[in-house]
Order: sequence, then C-alpha cells, then structure tokens
Amino acid sequence: MRIVVLGGAGDMGAETVRDLVRYSKATDIVIADKNVHAAERLLKSLDTNKARIREIDATSHDDLVKVMHGSSAVAGALGPFYRFERPIIEAAIDAGANYVSICDDHDAAEAALALDEVARQKGRRILTGMGWTPGLSNLLARRAYEELDEVEAVNIYWSASAADSEGLAVILHTMHIFTGKVTSFQNGRFINIKAGSGKELVEFPAPMEAVNTFHLGHPEPVTIPRYFKGVSEVTLKGGLAENYLNYLSKLVAGLGLTRVQFTKQLLGHILKAALPILPKKKGRNVSAIRVDVKGKRHGQNVTLSYAVTDKMRRLTGLPLSIGAMMMANNKINRFGVFGPEADNAVDSKEFLKELEIRDIKVGQREI
Repeated sequence: MRIVVLGGAGDMGAETVRDLVRYSKATDIVIADKNVHAAERLLKSLDTNKARIREIDATSHDDLVKVMHGSSAVAGALGPFYRFERPIIEAAIDAGANYVSICDDHDAAEAALALDEVARQKGRRILTGMGWTPGLSNLLARRAYEELDEVEAVNIYWSASAADSEGLAVILHTMHIFTGKVTSFQNGRFINIKAGSGKELVEFPAPMEAVNTFHLGHPEPVTIPRYFKGVSEVTLKGGLAENYLNYLSKLVAGLGLTRVQFTKQLLGHILKAALPILPKKKGRNVSAIRVDVKGKRHGQNVTLSYAVTDKMRRLTGLPLSIGAMMMANNKINRFGVFGPEADNAVDSKEFLKELEIRDIKVGQREI
C-alpha cells in the first residue's frame, strides 16, 4: 500500500505522515514536498523504513501526475488551497488517483465541487475538506444529523491562537478568508456575506475560553447544505485568540491588500517574520472547534453542541491521515468530488473512534 502526502514536510502534513507511520498498513509513505531539507529532518525523526522523500513542484501538472500515479491514496496538505486544490484534483483525476485533502478555502471548495461530474465519470473518489475545519466540524455535524429526526441549523465556530501555528500557509489562509464576500447558507439559500462581519463572542473549552468570531470564508456552508435534507441554515464563524490580529486581518483586507496574489504573498512573508515578536495568548496556544446543531428529536426542540480543543496540527493532520487510510482501504464508497459529511463518504462513528484512539476527546452537551 502506497500513500502519498502532498506537502508532507509542512506543519499539518508532517503530523499526517507521523500518524500514517504509526497507525497505517502502508509500506510506502511518500513525503512529497519542495522543501527537501524539512522533509529530511522529518524522515530522520521518524526512524522508519516505511517512508521516503519525493521532491515535487506543485505548480507542474506532470510532476503531480507522476507522484500520484499508482498510489492507494493521496493525502493533500499542500496549501494555500485557493491556489492548489483544483489543479491537484485535476492531476489526481488524470493520474487515476483517489485524493483526500484538508482544503479550507470556500472558493477552492466550490471550484473542487465543479469537478464532481468529471471525477464520477472517471471513477475517482475525491474527498475535499478532511481536516479540522472543515473535516472534524462536518463530521460532528453529521453525527448530530444522524441522531436527530430533523436538522434546522448548523452553526460552526472555530478559534485559534497565533502561538499554535506560524506556518506561511496558515497566515495566507487567514488573510484570504477575511477578504471580500464569503459563502453562507441562511433561510434555505446560499448568500454572499461580507467577510469579517457578524461579530459574536463564543465560549470554547478551556484553555481557549471566550473568543470573538466572525463570518469567514470556509467550506462548511458550501458543502453541508448539499447533503443535509431540510437544513435551512449553515454558518461558519471563526476568530483568533489574539483579537488585534482579527482586526489587523480585517484592516489589510479592507485596504484591498489581499486581493492580489503577489501582494498577499508578500504580506504573508512579512507577517511570518513578525509573528515571533508579536504578542500572543501563550496560555491559549491551542485551537478549538464548536459545532451547534439545532433540530428536533421525538417532536422536541433540541440543540446538540460538540466541542474539541487540541493543537492545530493534530486537529488537522490526524483527520487527514484517518481519511487517507479509509480511502486506501476502500472504506469510502462515494465517487466524484464531495465533502466528508456526504452519504457514503466518511463513517462518522468510525472516524470519531479513531480520533479517540489518538487521545482527541470530543465534548457533547445539549443546550
């Protein structure tokens, strides 16, 4: 069994690689990355003969096809996804590969779903958004959807600290999701809403606690309404524990500095260099997700609320690893391009059991 991890030397991809080495039956785990030095450090730390390095150029269709061809599954941790997700899916289809990614950009998810018919005709399985948010968030919503008789609304919230991740892809993603109009699903229809609007103070488990959250560009409102019958609302709000960074992100987006790829990339490098000296909530150097699902059970109004707190690399990298293993073992039986919460995609109960094995605990309550 061969599993390829695109971006396998990055913060999230490295966690996926480590988990595959520990838990999967793969005998050939390919760390596919342009950063060979980081890949070599990771490989040395693994102390295994199951993994190897493959230098790739993710902007080359031919290079992607070559590394993916003949694999049991491809795990995509290569961001920013607004730049790479659709080209990687196109390469996976041409390579005859089944692909699982942590795609977390709403516009990238929409572009990926546009390839659904092509992927189905080719008999390919493309699972987009199998990380922390989206991914864990979608499957917690799916768990509630299966438990309730009716689901009316899914409200997803996330929070993170700059002390938890300083990777360039995370910085670029944060600037991107605060930019322009983003997708939301309200009153039974898709709408475009201003990124950074709708401020809401949300409580998360300790040590994260209360964080200001905003409407941001994530895939959950793009995918969940497609699969949950009767749902009239799916919203996504997120925010950083360092509140000044939320407003800094809104400011640079409002000035139009994040609309052009070159400017966004330049700002990303500047912020990455500055982050080590910027103030951080060191007591909250974790990330969190909260999913509130409103509906009916036995005719009574019920809200199921799920919450998880852990390190971002684990919340993101471990679901990708689990998804890649499920894909490689033919446990995902849906064809085309789809989110993890789709019918015949990821079994939510099995997924959550796998997380529990990895000591990621999900809290549940009725509110």
